[in-house]
Amino acid sequence: MLSLSDLLKLKRWNTPTVYNGWEQITKRDRTTGFNLEETTDFMPEFGPMIGYAVTVTIKPSTPGSNSNAWGEYRNYIASLPGPKIIVMQDLDKPNVIGSFWGEVSANSHKSLGCVGVIVDGAIRDLDEMKSAGFKALARRLCVGHAYATPISWGEPVEVFGTRVNSGDLIHADKHGFLIIPEEDQPRILEASLFMDNNECDTVIKAALKYDEIEEQLKIAGTMNSAAKEFGKAAITALGREGEWK
Repeated sequence: MLSLSDLLKLKRWNTPTVYNGWEQITKRDRTTGFNLEETTDFMPEFGPMIGYAVTVTIKPSTPGSNSNAWGEYRNYIASLPGPKIIVMQDLDKPNVIGSFWGEVSANSHKSLGCVGVIVDGAIRDLDEMKSAGFKALARRLCVGHAYATPISWGEPVEVFGTRVNSGDLIHADKHGFLIIPEEDQPRILEASLFMDNNECDTVIKAALKYDEIEEQLKIAGTMNSAAKEFGKAAITALGREGEWK
């Protein structure tokens, strides 16, 4: 596991930046390990989140059969190291019958060391979840909870077209989420920082050319000539020179 310090440093960067670093060091297929379906980040103002997956399944259309499910589920979450991200598969998909997530779930899961949720179903109580500081990537909002209780936990799930295992390290933001394999974790921070700096030192710097004064003077001259032509054409056609001068 990465140190909390390294996790906090990775949290400062968006998920595409972390992906750029990851693809440089991984031996895995770079077309895998992230969401294949569109996610909606309902708290983009929170920025990225990073944590270890706690996998869960729900089926709000059907009453649960395990009367001890909630207690067992909470104990399972509490037994795992954090920070934690709940990764929840809604077995009613593509339908949305009810939401597991709202004000109570956000606050209770936060108290158990969770920083957010990725659910391929719905959330509700959006303002209250924001007040709790609990981030959510989901498909949509909904009104009720129906029979939203935990069915299974700690088993592989599939969310947004991607398989996630409990314990996977996940980086997520408004762009989606990325699973960082265990073998790539020791170098992911270094690689992400290098690739971001590398862009700034080379291709972005070359594209912007803020220090190319002579080139900018040429562009300004071309724009000035074009503005005069614009005015002349407007006067000829309509009697007024228009806004550009």
